[in-house]
Amino acid sequence: MDRDQFVIVFREYLGSISSYLARRVNSNQVEDLASEIFEIAWRKREQCPAGFELPWLYRISSFVVANHRRKESRKPVIMSFLDSDKAAPSAEDIFLEGAEISKAFSQLSPSDRQILSLLVFENLSITEISVVLGLSANTTSQRLKRARTRLAKNINDQLSDS
Repeated sequence: MDRDQFVIVFREYLGSISSYLARRVNSNQVEDLASEIFEIAWRKREQCPAGFELPWLYRISSFVVANHRRKESRKPVIMSFLDSDKAAPSAEDIFLEGAEISKAFSQLSPSDRQILSLLVFENLSITEISVVLGLSANTTSQRLKRARTRLAKNINDQLSDS
């Protein structure tokens, strides 16, 4: 991928990557993390699979978000109380707030939440999700089926407890 192609990818997908980040981190961190993602993408642009630019960027994003969360968890406790955006819910939390699905979703493993979020919030296909996760399409399909089953069970459990 040359410079001009990269600029096209950047312009086309910056909004999608920013939306992805907005659902996962505080709003004041989106711009910095998006910048970091595209910096990494520029360095690794030759590894981008043709036709799968957005899933490839989501894969990079997932690593950047994971690293960001690890760094955040190392902050001294007193500093986390001083973070004014710490109490601001993510867009994903707002969407799910108050519904049985919120609790059911939160009870899933991080990998189940990730695969379901890529399907529902990012609207990716099985093939695109497999690129993001670095798995085969068949493995991705099986993981997605199991995650859906666990979510349905959790929802049923929530409804029966009500």
